[in-house]
Amino acid sequence: MGETEKPSEAKRTTVGPPSVLAYLDPNYWNERFTSEDHYEWLKDYSHFRHLIHQHIKPASSVLELGCGNSQLSDELYNEGITNITCIDLSSVAVEKMQKRLFSKGYKGVKVLEGDMLNLSFADESFDVVIEKGTMDVLFVDSGDPWNPRPEAVNNAMAMLQGVHRVLKPSGIFISIAFGQPHFRRPLFNAPEFTWSVDYTTFGDGFHYFFYILRKGCKLLDGNADVKKVETPTLCLYQDELDNEDYLFRTNIDETDDQR
Repeated sequence: MGETEKPSEAKRTTVGPPSVLAYLDPNYWNERFTSEDHYEWLKDYSHFRHLIHQHIKPASSVLELGCGNSQLSDELYNEGITNITCIDLSSVAVEKMQKRLFSKGYKGVKVLEGDMLNLSFADESFDVVIEKGTMDVLFVDSGDPWNPRPEAVNNAMAMLQGVHRVLKPSGIFISIAFGQPHFRRPLFNAPEFTWSVDYTTFGDGFHYFFYILRKGCKLLDGNADVKKVETPTLCLYQDELDNEDYLFRTNIDETDDQR
C-alpha cells in the first residue's frame, strides 16, 4: 500500500456510481460489496468518537442500521460496547461482515439481513439505534428538499417509526448525516414521536450533523424544536474532495440550489 493510499479505499477503483440513483438499487450494493471490503461514509469513527462516548455506555444494547462494510461496529466493540446488532439489505455485505467480525473474535456481534423500513425486532428492544449516512440515501431522488416527493417522506417516516418503536422508553437514536436541521426538523418532530431532538456538528470542509433523539423527552408544550448542542469539535484534516461523500453532498446541494 502506498503512503498516500487510504486503507478504507484500498480496493476502490472509482469514486461513486455514474448516478446517485444507483444508491436506491439493491443490485448496485451487492455488486459493490462483492469487490469492496471497506468504505466509511461521513468520516471514520475517530472524528465523532468524542460524541459517541457521551451517549453510548458499555452496557448499552445497540442496533446499527445499514451497516454495509463500515467498521463502526468494530470500533464500538473495541470501546467495550459489545451488545451490538447490525442489519443491512445486502446479503453480500452481511455475509462478508459476519466473516470479518468472526475472524477478529467479535462473536457477540449479530449481523443480520434486514430492512430498516420494516424492522423485525420486538418493541423496546434497544437502548441505542444508530445510523451513519443511511437515512440520507432515502433522499437521493426526493426532488426539492423543501418539498420532497411523498415516496421519500413515506420511506423516511417508516424508518423513524420503526426506530421509535424498537427503542426502549428512554432510548436514544443517533443519526449521523448530511441532512441539515431545517430539512430533518419536520420528520423528527412529527407528533407521533416522543423524543427530544438535539444536534451538533463535526468535520472540516463539510459539516456533518450528529443528531441525538431521546425517546420520552419531548417538550410538553408542543413547540419542540431542533436544538444545537455546543460541544468541542475534533479537527482531523484529510482530503475532503477525493471521495464519495463529496459527490453525494454535491448532488444534494445542487438540488437545493435549484429550488
